[in-house]
Amino acid sequence: MKQQRLFLSPPHMSGREQTYIAEAFESNYIAPLGPMVERFEQSIRDLTSTPHALALSSATAALHLALRVLGVGTGDIVLTSSFTFIGGIAPILYQNATPVFIDSDSVSWNLDPSLLEKAIIESPLKPKALILAHLYGQCADLEKIIALCAHYDIPIIEDAAESLGATYKNQQTGTFGTFGVYSFNGNKILTTSGGGMLISKNKALIDKARFYSTQARDDAPHYEHTDYGYNYRMSNILAAIGVAQMEVLQERITARRQIFEWYREVLDDIGEITFMPELSHSKGNRWLTTLTFEHSDPTRIRLALEEENIESRPLWKPMHMQPLFQEALCFQNGTSKSLFEKGLCLPSGTQMTRNDVDRVCSILKKGLR
Repeated sequence: MKQQRLFLSPPHMSGREQTYIAEAFESNYIAPLGPMVERFEQSIRDLTSTPHALALSSATAALHLALRVLGVGTGDIVLTSSFTFIGGIAPILYQNATPVFIDSDSVSWNLDPSLLEKAIIESPLKPKALILAHLYGQCADLEKIIALCAHYDIPIIEDAAESLGATYKNQQTGTFGTFGVYSFNGNKILTTSGGGMLISKNKALIDKARFYSTQARDDAPHYEHTDYGYNYRMSNILAAIGVAQMEVLQERITARRQIFEWYREVLDDIGEITFMPELSHSKGNRWLTTLTFEHSDPTRIRLALEEENIESRPLWKPMHMQPLFQEALCFQNGTSKSLFEKGLCLPSGTQMTRNDVDRVCSILKKGLR
């Protein structure tokens, strides 16, 4: 009989969710908006020291609103990380804009600042924005990237979907750009089953995003519309889950980082393994423990783990390698292609024990041999 399945990143409830959901039901705020939405937004404002937050149906919706508010439209160019998830790229297409992809560096696995400058200079049009992903909960090289974007007057949208609670020089990711975006999808470090958050220091920008997120309804007693919008707001019920989840964020980060340390302790002496690096002046949330193999086939190891009822996953396939973007402009150095071909994400759920990690490592080591 197979052992209990180890999932890659399963939800982990705090135990308070049912209490807050019951409060939401008792108040009869079942539809979108309500007191729990406001409490959830406040918890994000408190964490990030950012004055304005907008709870939404997904991080993808948050990115879409950010682009719309910044005036990105047909034919505009948006620079973006190539080594990321499609949800961080699709909103560019929603706006009929053109993504220009930028490869990763080897010191962070995130967007390469030197290629960013090359992309800015050689772009056929001045880029309208940069979407910067913090991959697997680890920080990009923000100091260099911010300096470049400031020099060329390009607003930054931080895709911090995977990096809630991660810090760069003791400042929360998502707070450096014009906008920051977080995800609460089912596999994230905190989850509301589905949901996202848009944050900004600029009240006028968040107010505009809020307007678009609620069907662009004008201020009138009837439904009056001078523009179009979307049904993007978070429900009060999901926000109640978020309120409870935010109470344990630091515990979850501590657990993910401990799991990473266990993996490193067991596997670090294997010469062909390289773990995703962490910039010295940053502290990631280690949402997933990720590594590469210099000689072994990660597919063979992934299948060996699956045979033992353990879920693992390849690293993101870069966007510039996707059929959808085969004609897209990309400034590349081969880093993300190599990471995709050599890499694997290991189970990292916050309820994992040391024995669970040892189980994964034992099978992985057999696969290497």
